[in-house]
Amino acid sequence: MSPKELDYIEDALGHEKFLKTQCQEAAKNLQDENLKAQVREMEQKHQQIFDNFYNLV
Repeated sequence: MSPKELDYIEDALGHEKFLKTQCQEAAKNLQDENLKAQVREMEQKHQQIFDNFYNLV
């Protein structure tokens, strides 16, 4: 893998980590259980994407 490709993966990992953290924070502040469940699903999806990128390296 080229250094540039590794940079792209590193950026993608950072973005997915940020998005997962944002979902975690949003879920903490939500009162509606249905909406909270949807945000938790988004959090899990971002973790899956993070894991997929991580496994590329």
